[in-house]
Amino acid sequence: MGLRAFIIRRLILLIPTLLGTTLLIFAVTQLFDPVQRVSLYIRSERGFTNEAIEKTIQAYGLRDPAYLQFFRWLREVLNGNLGYSKIGKMPVIDAIVTRFPATLELVMFAAPLIILIGIFLGVKSAVNRDKPVDHVTRTVSIIGMSLPSFWLGIILLAVFYVGLGVFPPGRLSVGDAKNLVLASGTGFIRYTGLMTVDGILNGQLWITWDALQHIVLPVTVLTTISMGGLLRITRSSMLEALNKGYVVTARAKGLSQKEVINKHARRNALIPTITISGMMIAGMLNGLIITETVFGYGGIGKWSADSAVALDIASVLGFTLFSGFLFVVANLIVDILYAYIDPRIRLD
Repeated sequence: MGLRAFIIRRLILLIPTLLGTTLLIFAVTQLFDPVQRVSLYIRSERGFTNEAIEKTIQAYGLRDPAYLQFFRWLREVLNGNLGYSKIGKMPVIDAIVTRFPATLELVMFAAPLIILIGIFLGVKSAVNRDKPVDHVTRTVSIIGMSLPSFWLGIILLAVFYVGLGVFPPGRLSVGDAKNLVLASGTGFIRYTGLMTVDGILNGQLWITWDALQHIVLPVTVLTTISMGGLLRITRSSMLEALNKGYVVTARAKGLSQKEVINKHARRNALIPTITISGMMIAGMLNGLIITETVFGYGGIGKWSADSAVALDIASVLGFTLFSGFLFVVANLIVDILYAYIDPRIRLD
């Protein structure tokens, strides 16, 4: 099977997968009585009488059979109606679109560093097994995986922001930068929602520089915490690949160590690493709740956490749907990369 046919087959399978995801999410919500859930939500607002609550329940058909509620809800989801976010004070879909670029911006800088450093150190550790380089890299990975992200974030803030006065929290400095971006009538256009990119597109490079200073510490935390796991997976896969018959044969033919590693062992060792990387990026895009909270970075993770605390059911459901969609798409991309690296997978 060619790569194009493999991709088409995976795209077709994407439809029932997404449908199953929505069905599972809806089924979990049915564990709680929809009538009681909506009553609780409405009672948290002032000015609603029991009569108003009953009218709302009747209007949304919350006493209808579950399958009717599912198809009604699915229709609204497909139309882009995910409800209203009480925390965001806007429709849920708009809240996701508004908050997601902040998280995407962190991932855009952190993910390449995590993958490149993790793979480089993992390969270096495996090639130099039981040597000082191997011991150092394994120690670094264990320390990185063991550090709580909130603790590391607080320490970095204390040292760099409080102590040295650099790398402040938030997305932009309070004052000129924030006023220019958020205020209307300033002429600043938010093309992408990514401050580093929009600053360049608007010809305001000082906005980009300001945003980059706010990104340094969150990216440092994410890279330190996430790189260790990828390093260990790469090391294990590389050690296994170095003992395979085709690597032994390549060495017997007189190929140099560099050729054996780069052309034979590393390519096959990267297959499990791709899986971990794809799921890691999808998980990061779903919201870096602790990191965003510690650094006051208003991304989708902090919004979802605030929504859960406030019992904002519509926002929590919208976030869950969005997360499920990202993981399904991430799986699709991983499968395609699998097929590209190892053509044998296309025969499955």
